[in-house]
Amino acid sequence: MITKEMTVGQVLRTYPQTVQVFLELGMHCLGCPSSTMETIEGAALTHGRNVDDLISQLNKSIEK
Repeated sequence: MITKEMTVGQVLRTYPQTVQVFLELGMHCLGCPSSTMETIEGAALTHGRNVDDLISQLNKSIEK
């Protein structure tokens, strides 16, 4: 299960299928250095996304 405390890098390494969710939401800097340290919550705030909605979409993508 993905939580808002996890880093973007951690999510991508553990659940590579989440890439599509990030890209569809305009969060394209997945390979940038900050993604290894930025939390999902921080990334949502940076990109003007609701963190709960993002977490929900990410978790749905790993259930498939």
